[in-house]
Amino acid sequence: MHITLRQIEVFTEVLKSGSTTQASQVLALSQSAVSAALADLESQLAVQLFDRVGKRLVLNEHGRLLYPRAVGLLEQAGEIEQLFKEDNGAIRLFASSTIGNYLLPGMIAAYRRDFPALPLELSVGNSQDAINAVADFRVDIGLIEGPCHMPELISEPWLEDELVVFAAPDAAILQQPITLASLAAAPWILRERGSGTREIVDYLLLSHLPQFQLGMELGNSEAIKHAVRHGMGISCLSRRVIADLLEAGTLVEVAVPLPRLTRTLYRIHHRQKHLSKALNRFLTYCRE
Repeated sequence: MHITLRQIEVFTEVLKSGSTTQASQVLALSQSAVSAALADLESQLAVQLFDRVGKRLVLNEHGRLLYPRAVGLLEQAGEIEQLFKEDNGAIRLFASSTIGNYLLPGMIAAYRRDFPALPLELSVGNSQDAINAVADFRVDIGLIEGPCHMPELISEPWLEDELVVFAAPDAAILQQPITLASLAAAPWILRERGSGTREIVDYLLLSHLPQFQLGMELGNSEAIKHAVRHGMGISCLSRRVIADLLEAGTLVEVAVPLPRLTRTLYRIHHRQKHLSKALNRFLTYCRE
């Protein structure tokens, strides 16, 4: 068997591009050369990697089995090329919103001071978005706010985070003793489902309430802070997210009759993902 890296590269680009025509443009090859390389690879493996549906190529179970290994081979080949050059591999991250907006900027700034020219791509969404991006090999690692339940991903504890229930200074709930019943009666402004913050708030806090009144669901923490500040309800977010408003007195912490609300933030990557030297070096900056 004589599988070449060019054949592997053609396979992965056809998968990403969706056709041999588009893959040929990206690879600067003729369409016939791309088709021939793909046919040679399938011949050596004695399987088809794509189902031919009209003029479309649809990845099948054999292609899905090969893809993560193919990506790993190409990344390792790229690292070999860089062994005797300056290590400047690109880093692709996907972080859930609290991490991406409040924790990573300082960490990335420290990294940039030492490596100002090295490429780094950061995407921000909710935890489920990050999990999907890692599972699809669109990014190298994900940083999320709750546990990951996908067996093909490795999830490692990263940092500890404290959650805080908060309200506007003149909120009605503050005019009476704080009980589970008064918490249940207050309108809650929560992150959307799929958010790591929402998942952990449901588990650590709302599961203790006999019922709770959902005022609204919002897709980011900034919107929640301002909605609470304007007296639309109460919420629960990371202390890091509201620290400035608590200090200014624009928001106030609600002392709940429950144990301290803490959660673990996680780092995730695919089981078949090769963690490059550049990525491991960046991770040394991702600490408190």
